[in-house]
Amino acid sequence: MKFSLFLTFFLTLFLGCKKATTITFTSEILTQKDLQICKNDPCSKINIDYIKITGDNEIATLINTHIASQIIEALFLGEDTNPSAKSVEEAAKQFILAYRDHKNEFEYDLEYEAEISVSEVFSNEALLSLQFQNYLFTGGAHGYGSTFFKNFDLHTGAEITETDFFHDYNGFLILAEKAFRKENNIPENESINATGFWFDEDTFSLPESMGVSKNELLFIYNPYDIASYADGPIYFKISKKEAAPYLKKEFL
Repeated sequence: MKFSLFLTFFLTLFLGCKKATTITFTSEILTQKDLQICKNDPCSKINIDYIKITGDNEIATLINTHIASQIIEALFLGEDTNPSAKSVEEAAKQFILAYRDHKNEFEYDLEYEAEISVSEVFSNEALLSLQFQNYLFTGGAHGYGSTFFKNFDLHTGAEITETDFFHDYNGFLILAEKAFRKENNIPENESINATGFWFDEDTFSLPESMGVSKNELLFIYNPYDIASYADGPIYFKISKKEAAPYLKKEFL
């Protein structure tokens, strides 16, 4: 009992300046059937399944706004630099209207399609890691799907960039290249593109985003990033234990 009280007191002192953040989620689903403009007229197929953090505090608002902006951007087909939609529902309507504007141009009877999901990969008192999966078909030989991650500081709601995780990013890059070569059977003494990859200037680089699970760092190259569409997404991962010498302590 005395030890338990001491441990509780110690942890309270240790964590005092960084109050634990508990978050809960709700699931939001939007399809074309939910939109008034689809009640009587032809519509694209839309399935958007995403999470929202409950509560009206600043952190929840910041992260929920970021989630919505990513969905809006994924649905954007306009020629303007930035989407004009201010909500997920408005973005879905604009996607459908774009289909109606162009459907008569198709030689065959085609429908636009959008499937988007946002899910939790991992969270603790300090970090939230989310996975975004998008698939859009807007004509052509095939659609295009992509997966990426976003990480957030639960003390502030701010996005954590890939380099923010490391105190020695260059050292981690060396480790990551070794892991990638091993996963894809590329000898260390040969070019990183020896087996057909498309790394710029024959130099290994990480994908644009990194996911974080309980024990691993997750990486996904989407089609066309470093290989052809036919090769599909290319995955590899590194354990936090292996990455420990390069990671900042708060992310171990």
